[in-house]
Amino acid sequence: MSDPLPAAERHAKGWSRRKQARPGEILGAALKTFAEKGFAATRMEDIAARAGVTKGTIYLYFPGKEEVFKTLVRETMGPALAGFEQNLHDFSGPAREMLAMMISSIADFLQDEERAALPKIIIAESGNFPELARFWRTEVIDRGLGMLRYALERGMKDGEFRTVPMEHAVRLCVSPIILGVIWRTTFAPLDPEPFAFKDFIAAHIDILMHGLLSEGRKP
Repeated sequence: MSDPLPAAERHAKGWSRRKQARPGEILGAALKTFAEKGFAATRMEDIAARAGVTKGTIYLYFPGKEEVFKTLVRETMGPALAGFEQNLHDFSGPAREMLAMMISSIADFLQDEERAALPKIIIAESGNFPELARFWRTEVIDRGLGMLRYALERGMKDGEFRTVPMEHAVRLCVSPIILGVIWRTTFAPLDPEPFAFKDFIAAHIDILMHGLLSEGRKP
């Protein structure tokens, strides 16, 4: 049976689908390149070469490298954070299980080496690119801390957790995850034994809960 579409129309439809896919392909190439080189050392030419397009093609979708990075963060972190927020909204168990779920979910998401490169880039290069640090703070950190704060406030309200300084507590919840990411991507190759990131997070949750739980709620 012959193709009912003329060759020119088939070509136009294929080109249109390819054009729609290009931003995602560019972002995928950018993630790999940023993970390898960092933000400052990455050139638009590097991203273009990896994506199999010209540098001019990237500028059709993104005005510059910072916007590539910001869009990458929105596309990578945004859906994950939305999923975490939905899980938090749907959760009906004890606050300690809610908090443990949140910490584990964040750590599991950052288990991926390329995703883990994003916070590492911010930490390493925020001094030279303060706008990226402000963007990360608004788009990622504030949302993440807000979810952890919700779980802590619920536990304190219900008497499950001791009353502790909230702003310190939310940072203590997430700080070991950031340390784990830095250690895994920077120092782990020098360790005599493989760094067990999941075991590290499990130990963090166990120690954290013993510090948070009210006397009557201790396991």
